[in-house]
Amino acid sequence: MNAEARRFTVHGRVQGVWFRDSTRREAERLAITGYAINLPDGNVEILAWGMPESLRELEAWLQQGPPLAKVSKVESRTEVGDKPPPAGFTTG
Repeated sequence: MNAEARRFTVHGRVQGVWFRDSTRREAERLAITGYAINLPDGNVEILAWGMPESLRELEAWLQQGPPLAKVSKVESRTEVGDKPPPAGFTTG
């Protein structure tokens, strides 16, 4: 099975609650590379490359996030293209 790329947008109280760093730790545990960034509208965007089962686990984790977060919705879509996956996972 090949690695995939998925873009997640997490809505709710997800900024200022250690969401990006907690996502980085979870992604590293799952051998996922990519990034998590704060968006101007208060949401968090995650672009993740990994095996499909790992991406499903990450998506399930994103539904709750870290203890101080209050996630109201997670949008997810498959990314297509020929860009190589990044090394590691960053928080911008």
